Amino acid sequence: MIQGTGSNVGKSLLVAGICRALVRRGLTVRPFKPQNMSNNAAVAEGGEIGRAQALQAMACGVEPSVHMNPILLKPESETGAQVVVHGQRHTTAKAGEYGALKPSLMPKVLESFNQMRGEADIVIVEGAGSPAEVNLRAGDIANMGFAEAADIPVILAGDIDRGGVIAQIVGTKAVISTADAARIKGFIVNKFRGDPALFDEGFKAIESHTGWRGLGTLPWFADSHKLPAEDALDIRSGGNGGFLIAVPQLSRMANFDDLDPLAQELNVRVTMVPAGKPLPGDADLVLIPGTKSTVKDLAFFRNQGWDVDLHAHFRRGGKVLGICGGYQMLGKVIADPCGIEGPAGETKGLGYLDVTTTMIPEKQVSRTKAIHKASGTALNAYEIHIGTTDGPDCNRPVFEVRGQPEGATSANGQVQGSYLHGLFSEDAFRDAWLKAEGAGGSKVAYGAGVEKTLDALAAHIEAHLDIDALLEIAQ
Repeated sequence: MIQGTGSNVGKSLLVAGICRALVRRGLTVRPFKPQNMSNNAAVAEGGEIGRAQALQAMACGVEPSVHMNPILLKPESETGAQVVVHGQRHTTAKAGEYGALKPSLMPKVLESFNQMRGEADIVIVEGAGSPAEVNLRAGDIANMGFAEAADIPVILAGDIDRGGVIAQIVGTKAVISTADAARIKGFIVNKFRGDPALFDEGFKAIESHTGWRGLGTLPWFADSHKLPAEDALDIRSGGNGGFLIAVPQLSRMANFDDLDPLAQELNVRVTMVPAGKPLPGDADLVLIPGTKSTVKDLAFFRNQGWDVDLHAHFRRGGKVLGICGGYQMLGKVIADPCGIEGPAGETKGLGYLDVTTTMIPEKQVSRTKAIHKASGTALNAYEIHIGTTDGPDCNRPVFEVRGQPEGATSANGQVQGSYLHGLFSEDAFRDAWLKAEGAGGSKVAYGAGVEKTLDALAAHIEAHLDIDALLEIAQ
């Protein structure tokens, strides 16, 4: 199990790279994360898992499974989250309520882990947050609580890029229990910039203070941006092309990896617009992404003044694309008769599409094949959403799915919306769409690029970490 000294120390990428490195050695490998917290989900077996586990499954050369991430928490507010168990919505709970729920979830976590262990020579497990959060140790199912229940050894990863890595690792041992410290069999120093030899004395100091085995100092992996990001903290602008896509950074943005392929295109520049900043006046297209809470993020959108910016963009003839929650926001009305996203009632939308969305309890979670109506291009996509959308603009669909129209286009063609995620990962569709938008077509083979980057990450890890020692510890 790879645990970290904190959040965002690089655990997800480490697990993906180790998985691919071991596959290249001829082993059958599975990834596993007992509990993930992310609104960036992937579809697996008709259910939801964290996007990072889908990438790790790709690194292992297998299809993703709901058992790779049995518990997924999808934040809906500052204090509450939707709890997804084995891919399906289980309940919505606030932090205190979830603490009481965790003991009942451990058997489900172990059930999934045992299934993964039965399929593979080795399972690489990813922790969440840090074991140093000792206030969360009682009832823990994400870090040491799980490691103890599953009786597996732990490797601790620290992030030298943020500074204080010696204190991160030594301090973790200082605050955790003696039993938990004994379960840690080694450590990794991650994200080093420069000559790793310069840290030799620091590395020895960690070994001396902890008694743990050092498995290596891993230099910064410069191509990490070519892999799908899991955490909203990792979202960044990308590309230097002339076609500018402006993306308002919603407070509960979901499935933002939709943007990754566009950011790698040579003719495209993707600009993430943070709260408090205006949408750029020279944007060719404003893309409103998915969100876990459409109504709340619509209010957030208006609070930033982005509705005024969008109106100016529209009057200048600029294009607008809404995906999933962004599609719902572009309609005239969002009706929530059951109070799924808050108090029951109706919310006025941005009004650029003549459609109405009605929130319903049933969630649509599926992989799907679609046809792009304008170009006839076939593509694979996925859906994760609640709500149905209907209205006159749906008579001008963007796609055809299972023989039925999907999405909507405004009468003047400037504004489009769709529930489909993963569109731009498809090279043929991305090429057709960019040509239609006047951006010159695609210059990138995205899927092949992800595979190539995973291989490069595996080689990087093999060159700098002691993988033989890791296997010895696992045995």
